[in-house]
Amino acid sequence: MNALFDVQIIRVQLPMAKGGCYDYSVPSHLRVEEGMFVKVPLGPREVVGVVWQLEPELEVAADRLRDIIEVLPTPALPAVARQFIEWVAKYTMQAPGRILRMSMSVPDALYPPVPKKGYRQTGKMPDRSTAARQRVLKALEGGIARTMSEITELAGVSSSVVKGLEAQGVLRAELMEVKSAFKTPKEITDKVDLSEDQKKAADLIVGDVADGTFQVSLLEGVTGSGKTEVYFEGIAESLRQGKQALILLPEIALSSQWLTRFEERFGVKPVEWHSDLGSGARKKAWRAVLEGDAKVVVGARSALFLPFINLGFIVVDEEHEATFKQDEGVAYNARDMAVVRGQVGHHPVILASATPSLETITNTEAGKYRHIHMPSRFGGASLPAVELIDLKENKPGAQCWISEPLEQAVRQTLESGQQAMLFLNRRGYAPLTLCDTCGFRLQCPHCSAWLVEHRLSRRLQCHHCGYSAKMPKHCPDCESEDSFKACGPGIERLTEEATRLFPDARIAMVASDTITGPAAAAEFVDAMSEGRINLLLGTQIVAKGYHFPNLTLVGVVDADLGLAGGDLRASERTYQLLSQVAGRAGRAERPGKVLLQTHMPEHPVMQALASEDQEAFIRSEVEARQNAEMPPFGRLASVILSSPDPDSLKNVMRELSRRAPEGRDFMIMGPAPAPLSLIRGRHRFRYLLKASRSTSLQPILKKWLQGVKLPSKTRLQVDIDPYNFM
Repeated sequence: MNALFDVQIIRVQLPMAKGGCYDYSVPSHLRVEEGMFVKVPLGPREVVGVVWQLEPELEVAADRLRDIIEVLPTPALPAVARQFIEWVAKYTMQAPGRILRMSMSVPDALYPPVPKKGYRQTGKMPDRSTAARQRVLKALEGGIARTMSEITELAGVSSSVVKGLEAQGVLRAELMEVKSAFKTPKEITDKVDLSEDQKKAADLIVGDVADGTFQVSLLEGVTGSGKTEVYFEGIAESLRQGKQALILLPEIALSSQWLTRFEERFGVKPVEWHSDLGSGARKKAWRAVLEGDAKVVVGARSALFLPFINLGFIVVDEEHEATFKQDEGVAYNARDMAVVRGQVGHHPVILASATPSLETITNTEAGKYRHIHMPSRFGGASLPAVELIDLKENKPGAQCWISEPLEQAVRQTLESGQQAMLFLNRRGYAPLTLCDTCGFRLQCPHCSAWLVEHRLSRRLQCHHCGYSAKMPKHCPDCESEDSFKACGPGIERLTEEATRLFPDARIAMVASDTITGPAAAAEFVDAMSEGRINLLLGTQIVAKGYHFPNLTLVGVVDADLGLAGGDLRASERTYQLLSQVAGRAGRAERPGKVLLQTHMPEHPVMQALASEDQEAFIRSEVEARQNAEMPPFGRLASVILSSPDPDSLKNVMRELSRRAPEGRDFMIMGPAPAPLSLIRGRHRFRYLLKASRSTSLQPILKKWLQGVKLPSKTRLQVDIDPYNFM
């Protein structure tokens, strides 16, 4: 309280990328606490922010401060959530207001839902009894209140019947309290049947949740070992403790099987949070999280920034997945930030994977994380046998991509009444389209990327900016007519070949173009489970978590695909993806088989997969990273500059290069054009800061970038621990 003026002074954090924190006075009829949501004036506007500090040190006279407008009828943002926002802001070198904006992503949820009008019996009888009126009274027996829509549906009457009873005084209208849209999950114990390995793992996790202490555990288990059922036990303990639980999945909108398993185990569906939710569902979910009604939330990476009021357990499933890394806007890795959230909130965090990231493995070996290992599949199922098909010796025919050994294996699998899957991690019909006369390539006008033909939609598409166009009739370069030819296979072209080779198969193609949300994913799962599909062709969307007991053969058409390019994690990602794909085979009593078509059977990734020796691959990858002092044995940060004006961009780069610091424990490389040097019409250049593992990157970057003036159309993005180098 400011003694001179007897008014309360507060500092409010606004959800803005710049500026962000402002001081205000509080009118005498109001009193606020830290974390409360308040509406404040900002210039001519009114903005909602969060009370970040009480009685701050003022740089201006208190009588010059403007009053806040109102305190919103919303529970306060918990201190742990505010602390997490500040930590993420400092680490990612972003303004706290920009991180707060991620947490306040549903402005409408800051106001409670409007009470609904309901009707209740008064005890008076109608002047004339009819069948319709009697049905209304029966629907309201016991003094219960219902909305108009509920009454008309239950009683099978029109609204005029209800209004007539109200006019006679038989019914009384009143405002009804809006109840939570989400039911509390309940443990269904008869659904629990754990193996010995699962029980040992679950006991450790349950103990951590019960103790309420911060502990990061790597839950590593081969595909099909039952990791999900193990961390379900942690969720059950979290519910017993009255705490909230958060599960992060890499593809939540497509995880229909996971959602079904949760409902079977806990009786209700969890609260979902992902980009496919409508505005109404997002509002209800956000509000329920803050009010504590959302007991279990399953979501994409952004769910980490929901305003949990009592979070006690976090699971990051498939923790190795690159989709947990956000590259645009605020660059962060949800896996790493989940660990921070657990540390700030003093609760356990589970990182689950069959193929853990090298970062997680390194932290486990260093003793920072506990290692919980489940080496066997649940129920006695065996791991599939993996064989390599050398494409130098088994060449498919011209414009064909399925070798003779793979064709025969698929044919035998289908004839035996089982399911097979062909995997190619490339969307569309063909990755490249060029003129057969002059060699002209069709390129995106806004990006330095080739257009991909999607024959199903009859369009050319850019997978980076979304640009699409019709296939031109004439070549823009040589004007030849109908001269464009597809080069290389995409999943659509592979489907054509499979249809020709296996005309009697029940074929389905699954890619992000065809599975666009939870409903489509559920239909696909049903079709596979019921046997309406016996030959599945899919991209990486089918590699994550699906369980199809009758799927016994997996054929990877181009196992080398992910090894191209200069990505330092190329080998690791390829190994993880192919292991996950291979893990779809033989998950029940029938043994599985995996065939990998490769031009490089001698590559360490292929050898490790064929020998089922994950340790050998990890050793070779660790050695390569250590020798290069690359993550996790070194630190990286990217500084990406972009502008539609290349000349303006060069001026900024000259200034940055002139100011670049030097040191013994770090070096700054660049600027260099990004591999995708043009995206959405913006030219892109990149610097890379490489430092020793013990070096803090943020102070170096802050000193380097401080005071740099950018032209209005130039953007500068900092990415600590980058995953994407395109």
